[in-house]
Formats: sequence, C-alpha cells, structure tokens
Amino acid sequence: MLVEEVAAYTVGEAARRAGVTRKAIRVYESRGLLPAPERTSGGYRLFTDGDVAVLQFIRRAKSLGLSLSEIAEVLDLQRGGAQPCGLVIGLLEGHLAQIERTLAELGALRESLLAARDTAEESMRAGQEAVFCRIIEGPWDRMGPGGRTPGAGQR
Repeated sequence: MLVEEVAAYTVGEAARRAGVTRKAIRVYESRGLLPAPERTSGGYRLFTDGDVAVLQFIRRAKSLGLSLSEIAEVLDLQRGGAQPCGLVIGLLEGHLAQIERTLAELGALRESLLAARDTAEESMRAGQEAVFCRIIEGPWDRMGPGGRTPGAGQR
C-alpha cells in the first residue's frame, strides 16, 4: 500500500508561498476562511499545498476588492460543491457600481473645488478682502445660530 506524502509548511513558509503575512493567516483562520491546520507535537501549525492555494485565492480576491465576508461566502459555496461564479460576478458588479458612484462624486467634488478656487482668485484680483479665504468662507459661515448674522467679535 502506498502512502501519499503531503507537503507541510510552517506558517512562515505558507505565508511566503501565498504572498500574505503570518498575521493575515491568523486572521483568515479566526474568520473561518482557512480550516484549522494540523499541528506538530510542539504545537507548530502545519499548512498543506491546499491551504496555500486557499491563501492565494484569498489574496487575489482581496486585490479585486472583495471583503473577507464576501470571500467567506464564495469559499463556503465552493466547499459545498457549488460553482460560485454567479456569486462572484454579482459581487464584482456591485463593486463596479460603487466605483462608478465614487468616480461621479469625485468628479462633482473636483468641479466644486475648481469653481471655489476660481472664485477666490477672482476675488483676490478684484482686491476684495475676506476675513477668511473665500474658498472656505461661504454663506453658511455668515449665518450664526438661528440664522442670525454673527457680530464682529463672534468670528
């Protein structure tokens, strides 16, 4: 009878092979993404090639912006024998939609900043004085509590 040898790596070697840190491995173990490894008689954790493959998958999934809970969902489906591609596509579509929203918000912020800067530069060229720079001084700064204009000493 042949006994199949299984590669066993220490946490440091598994981390190196997978491109993650030792601390990340501890986190993944605690979150259930990685099964509890075998241990030596001295208590050292031993990881297999399969564990390293899971660690590499987690690293790649994180690089695509998936959260650990999303990665756990994918791994659970896969471990249950299901193909997780549909779930992964849905998760990636959600992340892409969020990126599009963020880009739109950043574009609007950029336009606001450009307009504020241009207004401040025009005011300076016109010789207008401001208590604060016009970039940060807006109508909301001129109104005190209850909608009253603050006195000179309240600025």
